[in-house]
Amino acid sequence: MNYSAYLATGQMISLMESFSRIKVVTHGQESIPDGSIIFVVNHFTRIETLLLPYHIYASTKVPVWSLADHSFFEGPLGGFLEKIGVVSTKNPDRDHLIVKSLLTGEANWIIFPEGRMVKDKEAVSGPSFLGLHSGGRRPAHTGAATLALRTEFYRKRLNHLLTENPAEAARLQAMFQVEDLEPVLIRKTWIVPINLTYYPLRARENVLSTLANRYSTNISERLREELLTEGTMFFDGVDIDIRFGRAIPVSDSLTSASIMQDMFSLQQIDFDDQLPSLPAMRQEATALMHRFMAEIYSMTTVNHDHLFASLLKALPFNKISEDDFRRRVFLLTDMVPDKTLVFCHQSLEIGQIALLTDDRYHKYRDFLTLARETGTIHGENGFLLRNPANFSSDSTFNRIRIDNPLGVAANEVQPLAGLKRQVRWMAWLPEMIVRHKVIAVLLRQVVDQFTADYSHFHKPGESKERSVGSPFLLKGSSRRLGIVLVHGFLAAPREMLELAAYLHNKGYWVYCVRLRGHGTSPEDLASRNGTDWIESVDSGYALMSAACTRVVVGGFSFGGGLALDCAARISRMAGVFAISPPFRLQHPATRFASAVSTWNRLMETIQCHGAAKEYVENAPERPNINYSRIPVAALLELEHFMEELEPRLANVKVPTLVVQALGDPVVDPDGTALLFNRIGSINKQYVPLDFNRHGIVAGEGSEIAHAAIAAFIEKL
Repeated sequence: MNYSAYLATGQMISLMESFSRIKVVTHGQESIPDGSIIFVVNHFTRIETLLLPYHIYASTKVPVWSLADHSFFEGPLGGFLEKIGVVSTKNPDRDHLIVKSLLTGEANWIIFPEGRMVKDKEAVSGPSFLGLHSGGRRPAHTGAATLALRTEFYRKRLNHLLTENPAEAARLQAMFQVEDLEPVLIRKTWIVPINLTYYPLRARENVLSTLANRYSTNISERLREELLTEGTMFFDGVDIDIRFGRAIPVSDSLTSASIMQDMFSLQQIDFDDQLPSLPAMRQEATALMHRFMAEIYSMTTVNHDHLFASLLKALPFNKISEDDFRRRVFLLTDMVPDKTLVFCHQSLEIGQIALLTDDRYHKYRDFLTLARETGTIHGENGFLLRNPANFSSDSTFNRIRIDNPLGVAANEVQPLAGLKRQVRWMAWLPEMIVRHKVIAVLLRQVVDQFTADYSHFHKPGESKERSVGSPFLLKGSSRRLGIVLVHGFLAAPREMLELAAYLHNKGYWVYCVRLRGHGTSPEDLASRNGTDWIESVDSGYALMSAACTRVVVGGFSFGGGLALDCAARISRMAGVFAISPPFRLQHPATRFASAVSTWNRLMETIQCHGAAKEYVENAPERPNINYSRIPVAALLELEHFMEELEPRLANVKVPTLVVQALGDPVVDPDGTALLFNRIGSINKQYVPLDFNRHGIVAGEGSEIAHAAIAAFIEKL
């Protein structure tokens, strides 16, 4: 191996990766031990054959060579693979080369025990994994374990022969081309399991497959499949989680009497001799294979496709409503990080409310598209019809990457016993219980969130009582329609209490959300943005849609803008109302917010922090609820949010009510009229009220606004 060529090729791979849309994240590399290492890895594409040695070398600074299926060397890629230390499985000297380079420390090795195929992972704990083949599928190979055992066998044998038979020791030293014997004797041999998880896993026509089809007349079906899969990953993007497992010491497997007898024999033993201890070595290799394959499969980085696919497979029926399906997956996302011993993709570590609302991160949409393209599901009008044949073993392992990637995703969950039990339990729950659990989870999440925020940001003498900022749910007498209320900027859920009580008395379920940053202190609000506030409103919508058949969302002031934003994104809500939405603000602070922000950035640049003005004073109508200081950063976020909302008002197609006080000193009534005109619904109503204050949802005369809102809701 030319070391300079190896390093140069590694740099080229790094450059290639930087130009692609592949994102590699490594975990556990700090636990890689010193010594001679065989890395055993689950195998899926040629991408890991190229990228993995580079990433392991970055952690160990030891060259990493790998064993690859002979078919990978067909075509121009063969020469390139040889430059980065890839050896064909048909190389007649491969075993001797691997043992030699491990003994000398010249290189560590990557071996793919699964071979070219993805194994049936249901078999990890079943008879086929133990060597009793199921359906003609082979278990994982024991070659990596055998080579690791042979390496340590010769290391221990050399140690023994140095004193007992120096001539034989010298012969072995020459056979393995060992120049310096001391490091060989003190080094240890390890097996390190690695799990590679790709997300998302997709295959479609791309530049590579198109060029191959156009200019190659003899392209094999397998190569075409690989170009579809790997080209899609390269150009469309894929997250690759590389997870290093616990290192397995090989010497612990060489303690049986028959192995030790051969290992310490003073007789000449050549590399390919059939030893009496061969059956024992095979038994130990099989035990090692069981151990590292179980470790590999247990380290799968669980992602949304795993949850969607495994739940779909576990359902006891073939038809399910989309809303019910999404609620069950949402509940699984709540269970996975905290209650089962699995590793999670980073997208599962953040809030999952979008699964229940507008799917703005496209997790469900992408799954649905793939499931329909591959014939895994079909259906319309809000229901999914499953094709159970796509989850059978024969279907899963026939041209898996193109025809049935969701079968593969479901297969990867099989060894994760804790998650598998949760999926099965969730699949069998009655729909009404699923709804109740969603409500309970969402209520727990918002309460925990408020408790943490209040504890962290509470300011004695300025923060209001906890009850002012706490979100609350009023259960109605009918589940036909529920109402979500959103308070205004600088305020808290208590602001909406009078309207909530009025609507609750009419029998409706009512939920008042808390916008992040509110009900605590201005410092909390200064750290929030539009995404935080959208999540708060969506949580309320998701909760109420689980409780009631139809949902209306309404808000006051900035809460009205957030309600309209929700309606622009979620077309299935029953209606929306906005009370004094701030299309244009009349508060003096807004005129100077941009200038103050620019001043603050300038002061920060010249490190004159004391001159920055982060808050402006406020004289609120309801000082027992509202903040008396306005964070400049939050005010800019509000303005930015409303500017982005303006072009999307045309997407509001549901019945809409806008109520505005004509003498509003905070929100410009003319701006509200402009906002109303931009709303796309053909069923919309504008109600001007003769008030000279902003806060018309509470206090004297507020029953007029309440009645207008109730009349609108009753028509729905």
